[in-house]
Amino acid sequence: MTVPDILHRIATRGTTPEDVLPALTTIDGLAAWWTTDTEGDAAVDGTIKFRFIPGGFDMKVLDVKPDQVRWAIAEGPEEWLGTTITFDLKQDGEHTVVLFAHEGWKEPVEFMNHCSTKWASYLLSLKDYVETGKGAPAPDDVQISNWH
Repeated sequence: MTVPDILHRIATRGTTPEDVLPALTTIDGLAAWWTTDTEGDAAVDGTIKFRFIPGGFDMKVLDVKPDQVRWAIAEGPEEWLGTTITFDLKQDGEHTVVLFAHEGWKEPVEFMNHCSTKWASYLLSLKDYVETGKGAPAPDDVQISNWH
């Protein structure tokens, strides 16, 4: 049985993985592109709490390396439980490529389609934040549906 995943790729211009890493490994960095309501411990074995208008979730930090950040969903929507999120970073000329994966979905439900679109919008916010210093985190993110 194949398990569905959400996969995305962005490249940030004029950056190195070292430039991108703080946006993925610090509370201030995460709050600047994903949701302003972010708190917790972003170190390995810590828990980061992300809150949005309709709810939120908690991520357990599994790994932080210069080229990879991995989280497991500790608390959140039922469809997310048992899934992991990975950001792989690599240098490609003057760009840092971010390969994003939200892996381990049990089945491709409609909420997965919603989450894929939202991840894409937040990854573009990450790109803007790393390149310009200004992202579009929730609650100022692009609203795509009644699920926010």
